[in-house]
Amino acid sequence: MSSQEHAAPAPLGVGILGAGPVTQAIHLPSLARLRDILEVRHIMDVDPEVAESVAARVGARFSASVEELLADPAVEIVAICSPHQFHAIQVIAACRAGKKAVLCEKPFAMNGEEAAAIAAVSAETGVPIVVGAMHTFDPGWLAAESEWGNLPEQVHTVRSSIVLPPNPRFEDFATEIVGRTPPAPAADKGTAPDTAAVKAMLTGGVMGLAIHDLPLVRRFAPDFRAVEVLHAQTVMPFGYVISLRAGDVAIELRAAMNGTWEPSWTFEAIGNGASLSIDFTPSYVHAGSATARIRTAASTTVLGPFGHNGYEGEWRKLAEIARGTGTAPRPETLIHDLEFALAIADAAAACVDAGAAAYEEASA
Repeated sequence: MSSQEHAAPAPLGVGILGAGPVTQAIHLPSLARLRDILEVRHIMDVDPEVAESVAARVGARFSASVEELLADPAVEIVAICSPHQFHAIQVIAACRAGKKAVLCEKPFAMNGEEAAAIAAVSAETGVPIVVGAMHTFDPGWLAAESEWGNLPEQVHTVRSSIVLPPNPRFEDFATEIVGRTPPAPAADKGTAPDTAAVKAMLTGGVMGLAIHDLPLVRRFAPDFRAVEVLHAQTVMPFGYVISLRAGDVAIELRAAMNGTWEPSWTFEAIGNGASLSIDFTPSYVHAGSATARIRTAASTTVLGPFGHNGYEGEWRKLAEIARGTGTAPRPETLIHDLEFALAIADAAAACVDAGAAAYEEASA
């Protein structure tokens, strides 16, 4: 057998749409550790100076045009890291450009109609799509999934709890951010947000933060369409407390972003005879995988930490899918994950409306 037959395949070319903090502080460091299988070849941003500066860090081409990146033959995998409202149209365009795989940051669509259109185009073109719900690719979660036995059938309570400082603290630890958007003015602490602002904060919290864990929650909530939000409130300066039921499963979603000195991101699934708890590393911390613990009355099994986190895991999975050695998530799974998140966001907003109406009635 010749030396050429033994040679490793050439790295797959990656193009990134959107060069903001997530690209700079999460994806580029992750890809730098995977240079033997993936290579950044093109970075696009609507700000050409940001695109040029970020691309220079990795020796890639740059542009301010989606069409130019998609037409680049060196780009085999497209990562969509643009603002949410552009995700669906860019995913569809990347599929039609005949790329080998597409990674889209969450949420990959803004509503069910966009999600269905994406699924149809993916099926028509044969281009697989991965949504960047990084915890589903974390080796700690995957190890727990392979070891938990019949836990999903007995779970009655699921909790997702997130306590983090603002993203810029982690971003600045990871890299020097180019072109950061100035922070929004601080809210007046003496003024309570109005109903519309509370609804917007809850929707943003669900679709921007809780959504990371909702595919995990759905693993233990088969009746995910039967969503009933019992309580929903915001936490200042940013956060939420949402209690809900999905079928027979009680779910608690909590998050707070403040000046905490010790970040914490935990997920729990509690059954009658066993439980699962997972400690995830914060998104911007490149410090290995989550650690999972499966507890029964007789034993505790500790899984992890492993050598890489979920972001690196999703890129590894993308490379396998693009090479035809891995299986892409089913479009139905991605759509159901989105439907679950949208149902919670809508029900939380409706809960706020109901509370406001009850207050007005009591005050009349």
